[in-house]
Amino acid sequence: MKPALSFQQGPKPLEWKDFPHGEYLRIGIEKRVGQWLPRMFGYHMLKLGSLSGQIDTSNSAIKHQVCVSPYALGHVGVVAEIDELPFSEHSVDACILSQCLEYHSDPHHILREAHRTLIPGGYIVISGFNPFSLCGLANLLPFSKEKLPWSGRFFTPSRVKDWLDLLGFEILADERFIHASLARGSRLSRFAPWRRFCRQYLKPMGSCYILVARKRVAPLTPIKPKWHARPKWAPAVKSARLTQTRSSGDK
Repeated sequence: MKPALSFQQGPKPLEWKDFPHGEYLRIGIEKRVGQWLPRMFGYHMLKLGSLSGQIDTSNSAIKHQVCVSPYALGHVGVVAEIDELPFSEHSVDACILSQCLEYHSDPHHILREAHRTLIPGGYIVISGFNPFSLCGLANLLPFSKEKLPWSGRFFTPSRVKDWLDLLGFEILADERFIHASLARGSRLSRFAPWRRFCRQYLKPMGSCYILVARKRVAPLTPIKPKWHARPKWAPAVKSARLTQTRSSGDK
């Protein structure tokens, strides 16, 4: 298993159209994110990365939504590095990370920053590319590292779930979808029977995954003070007496 910090500099996506079939991918992610939006309440939502900012979450009850990205694009509200968020601790109610971890050198730090800014009970939604899929197998083709989406570092959903579990998140959902290679020039409609077969019998082989987790709330156990606590004293040997023995010269 390669370390998570082994990302090499390559093309990074700024918009969904940079991916092959990017609009189809975005719509699939929006459909699954939208199923969880009614459960999220609060005041502030963060979208980390420029792709996350283009995910439609207008149906969410959280109206104040800010996109954070190092690139000053039109939909970006705060220009900053997503692994060094300029927000205080426990100030955000939900975080959206869409195709974000694959194209940054330190995905651990991104998740730690999201955990730091989330309130206890806050939600985090992560979508990414599954390496154990048709899209992941295309990564073995020559010169694939020079093209999107294969220029990124694909992480298995189980590995990302391990990171979330170590940070103190509770995994609520793990779903795989889009059973296609997502190669540029291929028509998805040509493989409709194959995709239906995969959805029914090969669900873990979806080219994309979505994880939904919630930050655990650590319960506080109050310690009741013991009033008038007195130490109980007892001799080491009960009924001990001091006796004096005579020496032979005293006789």
